[in-house]
Amino acid sequence: MSWDYFGFSHITRNTGNESPSVALNNAADISVIVVYFVVVLAVGVWAMVRTNRSTVGGFFLAGRSMVWWPIGASLFASNIGSVHFVGIAGTAAAAGIAICGFEWNALVLMVILGWLFVPIYIKAGVVTMPEYLKKRFGGQRIRIYLSVLSLILYAFTKISADMFSGAIFIQQALGLNIYIAVIALLAITALYTVTGGLAAVIYTDTLQTIIMLIGSFILMGFAFNEVGGYENLKERYMTAIPSITGNISAECYQPRPDAFHLFRDPITGDLPWPGLVFGLTVQTIWYWCTDQVIVQRCLSAKNLSHVKAGCILCAYLKLLPMFLMVFPGMISRILYPDVVACVDPDECQRYCGSSVACTNIAYPKLVMDLMPNGLRGLMLSVMLASLMSSLTSIFNSASTLFTMDIYTKIRPYAKERELMIAGRVFIVFLIGVSIAWIPVVQSAQSGQLFDYIQSIISYLAPPISAVFLLAIFCKRVNEAGAFYGLIIGLIVGLSRMITEFAYGTGNCVSPSDCPAIICGVHYLYFGLILFTITCIVIIGVSLITKPIDDKHLHRLCWSLRNSTEERVDIEQDDWVNYEEDEMETEEPEEEPGFCKKAVMCFCGLEKTKAPKLTPEEEAELKKKLTDTTEEPLWRNIVNANAIILLTVAVFFHGYFG
Repeated sequence: MSWDYFGFSHITRNTGNESPSVALNNAADISVIVVYFVVVLAVGVWAMVRTNRSTVGGFFLAGRSMVWWPIGASLFASNIGSVHFVGIAGTAAAAGIAICGFEWNALVLMVILGWLFVPIYIKAGVVTMPEYLKKRFGGQRIRIYLSVLSLILYAFTKISADMFSGAIFIQQALGLNIYIAVIALLAITALYTVTGGLAAVIYTDTLQTIIMLIGSFILMGFAFNEVGGYENLKERYMTAIPSITGNISAECYQPRPDAFHLFRDPITGDLPWPGLVFGLTVQTIWYWCTDQVIVQRCLSAKNLSHVKAGCILCAYLKLLPMFLMVFPGMISRILYPDVVACVDPDECQRYCGSSVACTNIAYPKLVMDLMPNGLRGLMLSVMLASLMSSLTSIFNSASTLFTMDIYTKIRPYAKERELMIAGRVFIVFLIGVSIAWIPVVQSAQSGQLFDYIQSIISYLAPPISAVFLLAIFCKRVNEAGAFYGLIIGLIVGLSRMITEFAYGTGNCVSPSDCPAIICGVHYLYFGLILFTITCIVIIGVSLITKPIDDKHLHRLCWSLRNSTEERVDIEQDDWVNYEEDEMETEEPEEEPGFCKKAVMCFCGLEKTKAPKLTPEEEAELKKKLTDTTEEPLWRNIVNANAIILLTVAVFFHGYFG
């Protein structure tokens, strides 16, 4: 069957101004995509109608009513974006299975999240992570620092990388202009985030997780069938080298001898094992245990048992990327060594428009060449699902951070409705910034996409991990220690990051000339060093300054987690719902017109007056929202499952180690 049948040669070879041809040009593929979009929007509208979106708790925390399986699916779908399909499969094609260590690290982190971190967050009664730090330390500067840094990390790692990898796939498949493809996706994504709030995001995540798993399982089957099973994969991968190599050193195009080992040499390995075990854990504590996108899903659970069960489900799902992304990426190199493993800059430029490497097209190429009509449309749906799922999660969580942590500083007397509008307007602003950032991501070295994200996280996240860990497990730590630890950590991290990007990260063919004393330390080792420096500063400054009284720390740190004494907040909340006071003196309002009423209903801003609660009812509601009690039966079941999960984690690391 000719390549032109798939429209692939026109797409991959197109480097001029002519528009690529469309690969998905048959009725079966197009109808699958149309049906998919109709179903997704229907689920979003259903969630929008049946949940309460007109309060802060309803829009941002899904009314604390979610059960374990949508939480687990949503945690997985929020984490797995198109950057995984493109980036992990691409890195696997280039360097083997070690990249899966990034995924399997989550098996242990999910237990730490559900058993150690979330109980403290629930008892503290918080909506955002900076809000927790404000209750724990007082003062505004840490909370604002963390909010701004989180929004920067969202914009420049998560959103930009997701959009770029999604755009690679859509450009390969549909031949659309990259901007049109991304803007259309963002518009649909924003539509149901802006209207539906967190409940819509969680329900559509669940649907998309199912679609993602079905589509990628089917592709895995086709790929293994094509290569002849796992033993053949191991044998043939080691001989998959491009035919055109020029005068380039053999180590740049031959597969690594340790390609099938998870744990690699601590000095010469591309992902050294101490870095993968310890350095990665330091940065993933930020992502899994203190990041708004993840924790917000856990805080929306009915009770703590549902949180833990959701974490366990997500951890089991995280076993799958090895089979759904890593092995297919390696198979793509076996089937198309000249394209995926290209090493000559001119050849790479001809195949994928990047002179560094073409490993990023490993997964899209498998889809275009192996999948029959209809199924190819399903796989594009999977990529759209993963892209939209990641983006909706980030947009919703970023608007929560902005509204509750930054907007309430500017407008402390804002009414609840004003906060809801501000959150939705900020989502639109974030989309504008994201679209403006596309050219920057496009011009970045696409061959370094997954490394680009992980290295930026290694330079910026370890100080945040250190502050949260010490805030929860060391009550002696105070505001001054935490703040100066964050600032010094940021200075050290930025100095490495700016130097590295100024010199360029380089590649095998043309290495970077960055001084070895700065860039010679692997980024995972650097993250570990940065974490240690931050911890020393935090503890040192805390010990020479005044401690925080216990009366301010009840249920905010591990040693006082079960305290029943009343906590005296170091500072009062910035935002209080002043609408209740005004209800008494409310003047009659004119009925809004039909158009205004329709828009308000669509955005969940319809004026439904909540019943006024008595002080006793308010206290009871607050107690329910901060309750971490579990039924003994379910507590034992989730604890037993956690032990089984950790055993499975050890087995998989040992087998592939």
